[in-house]
Parts: sequence; structure tokens; C-alpha cells
Amino acid sequence: MENRFRLVILTPYGIYFDGQVDFLEVHSEDYNLGILPNHAPLISTIDICKGVIRIDKHETIYAIGGGVINVKGNNVVTLIVNSIERSDEINIERAKESLRRAEERLSRAKDDEAIDVSRAKTALLRASNRLKIGSKG
Repeated sequence: MENRFRLVILTPYGIYFDGQVDFLEVHSEDYNLGILPNHAPLISTIDICKGVIRIDKHETIYAIGGGVINVKGNNVVTLIVNSIERSDEINIERAKESLRRAEERLSRAKDDEAIDVSRAKTALLRASNRLKIGSKG
């Protein structure tokens, strides 16, 4: 039994990470996923969530902006995400401003049909997640 698996994280901007890891944790709409070596094949959507990668007993926390996970039977896991930031990469002030703008858009949505409520809710969730993860970094 292998002790590690290959994790590839892809964003719209290219490869964010490609390496051997011991453990990956992400969240789907209905459950938490803890991925270890030799995990059964799986494809699932990933919510806006906290992600955890463990390498040699060192855990790194990430803010993940939603996406898809593909666990292959050959110890290769591909995570395709809309966005990802390590906790120490998060700009707290920028996240606070994003949260404020999303809240403002949602509060105006009843009076302004041009506001995309779904998009504003997603922006609110992403900003909240970034603030929660960034404040722990």
C-alpha cells in the first residue's frame, strides 16, 4: 500500500499544485471528503469550502472557491477549482471589501432586477470563506 497519492490542482489560470500528498480534505454539498492513498474512484462537485492538504504531518489550509474532484483508481486525484488560496495568501482587507460589496448587491436586489442574485450569493459565500480561512492563517 502506497503512503501517498498524486494531487493535481487546476485553476482557470493553470496548474496551482502538482505533487505527492498524504491526505486531502474538501467538502461537497452533502458530505466531507477525506482522501487517503488508494481511495475508491470518485467524481464529485466541491462546494466553496475549507480545503486541507497534509504532507509529512504538516497541514496546510486553503480557501477553495468550488469546483470538481476526480479520484482515479491509480492514486491520482485531480481537483479542478474556480479559485484557491492558501490561508497565508488571503488578503483580509480585500476579502472584507468583497463581502461588503456582495452584501450591498443582495440588499439592493429587491429593487434592481439587473442584479444577479445567484452570483451575489456566490460572491458572499466566497468572501465569507476567505475571511474565515484567512483569519486562521
